[in-house]
Amino acid sequence: MSADLNAEREIDLAQWRRALVALWWLPVAGLVLGAIVGVLFAFGGSKHFSASALVSLGQPVSPGGVVIASYNTNPRAISEITSSASAQAAAAAAAGIHPGALRGHVSVGVVGVQTGTGAARTAPLISVTVTGKRELPTAKAANALAKTVVLDTTAPYVGEKIKTFQTTLQNVTGQIASVNKRLAVITEAEKAASKLDPLQQLVVVSQEDNAETRLGNLIAQQETLQQQLAFAKQVESAKIVQVAAPVSSTAHSKKTSLVIGALIGLILGGIAAIVAYGRIGRRA
Repeated sequence: MSADLNAEREIDLAQWRRALVALWWLPVAGLVLGAIVGVLFAFGGSKHFSASALVSLGQPVSPGGVVIASYNTNPRAISEITSSASAQAAAAAAAGIHPGALRGHVSVGVVGVQTGTGAARTAPLISVTVTGKRELPTAKAANALAKTVVLDTTAPYVGEKIKTFQTTLQNVTGQIASVNKRLAVITEAEKAASKLDPLQQLVVVSQEDNAETRLGNLIAQQETLQQQLAFAKQVESAKIVQVAAPVSSTAHSKKTSLVIGALIGLILGGIAAIVAYGRIGRRA
């Protein structure tokens, strides 16, 4: 019984090979037509746009330099913020679109995830992506959501720290200007001190030394404050690293549609060749 089945299979396969050889143009025609239909299908797909903004989450630290754990640095919290009705409504208003156009079209991802001991000390880089049918509104919505993330995740503690640094820096800068004026007066007095007695000259020189020492201390304090202010703004505060720009994409990949269409056409052409060859054989 098994020998008969094997014989029948060999006969069928041999007949199929003869059909494909004799009517080779049918599979080739199917291949070409399938590729054309696949490309047309890809071009017929609706055009979409995608825009991604990169946001660096702030990493607030205590005065002693210890990292402060907060939901603001949790990437999952960003997804909750961007999917909220209020955030999407504000983004839609900024982009000039209906809020419903953003529902289901906003995604959040973590870029360059770090593992190990350094992960706790690294501020996450978040990608806020919006997809839509219109180019500029899609980018505007992504940038608006990124701004919302920055505002909502920058800790109030960091904002107060920045204000304190700015006020102190302004005062120190004013003191430096005052000491420089005093030094200018002392320098003029020192030029005329050659006519004074040694005790008076010593007083002028002592005042100059005190003023220069005071100026050096103020400059050192100014440099420290500038570094602390830069750290608070660039590291502790959330910020937009890269604004969103629209990128066009189609609903169907041209290459994939071409390959699938060509494959389906080849198979259908092969089947047509086998069927046609069988009918020709029966007529003969």
